[in-house]
Amino acid sequence: MKPSSHYLQCHGFNIHFTAWGDASQPVVIAWHGLARTGRDFDALAEQLAPHYRVICPDTIGRGLSQWSSAPQDDYSFATYARITLDLMDALQIEKAHWIGTSMGGALGLVCAAGLELPALQGRIRSLVLNDIAPEISATAVERIKAYAGQPPVFDTVPELEAFFRQAYAPFGFHTDAQWTHLTETSTRRLPDGRVTPHYDPHITQQFFRAEPEYPMWNAYDALTIPVMVMRGANSDLISTDTIHAMRTRGPGAKGWLQTQEIEGCGHAPALNVPAQWQLVMDFLKSAA
Repeated sequence: MKPSSHYLQCHGFNIHFTAWGDASQPVVIAWHGLARTGRDFDALAEQLAPHYRVICPDTIGRGLSQWSSAPQDDYSFATYARITLDLMDALQIEKAHWIGTSMGGALGLVCAAGLELPALQGRIRSLVLNDIAPEISATAVERIKAYAGQPPVFDTVPELEAFFRQAYAPFGFHTDAQWTHLTETSTRRLPDGRVTPHYDPHITQQFFRAEPEYPMWNAYDALTIPVMVMRGANSDLISTDTIHAMRTRGPGAKGWLQTQEIEGCGHAPALNVPAQWQLVMDFLKSAA
């Protein structure tokens, strides 16, 4: 099965997304990490498509979505949440399950809590947090700011793939074909003919806001839906202490939290292998 490609105007931005499955099925929104694109979910979406309508957006500044002319204002969860609301309304999605990797999971947390955008309250049915939590490591954030804020430039696509293989080794096992797919769906060519990752270097402005967006415990404590956290066993972004805290408050205290440790991965599991697909599918079934 192949996805269909679409564009919509959402909160003043032209947003690209891929769609999988039949429109009559329950909806899953899958949202990617900071410097990635919605195409990261191709493998998982293909598995889910027989049973779900899967929507995989590119965040503004990434992939084929429009870039912002005011990055300090627009590369923020407040703007991303308003884009989400417009996207759901335009597609007539009343409720959706949410699968989010890293930044995409944090956005799902913001949307599901609805504290800053009440129009989204009750619109998220369940939440998969893929290697993200209400509290994250400052050291890991500095690492992410360093590599994402200065994307490398190469003469050829194979050279860029070699970079991706090294930089994203914590994603876990990939076949050669999967590495090539990751590269070809996240590459753009510069005016001088060289190639670089397909995102606006200014996306890291999100980490320089006057009012930091983390921690997000208030949003987590407000959740009243099933939640699954998938933590890479070698993750440097979320600690086991944070996972323990999640079990004792919010949905964890109400018995609505599942936690999974993903061996062989750091930040963040790529959701590209059968064992990880099964965890997601079993959770979605339990949350139906």
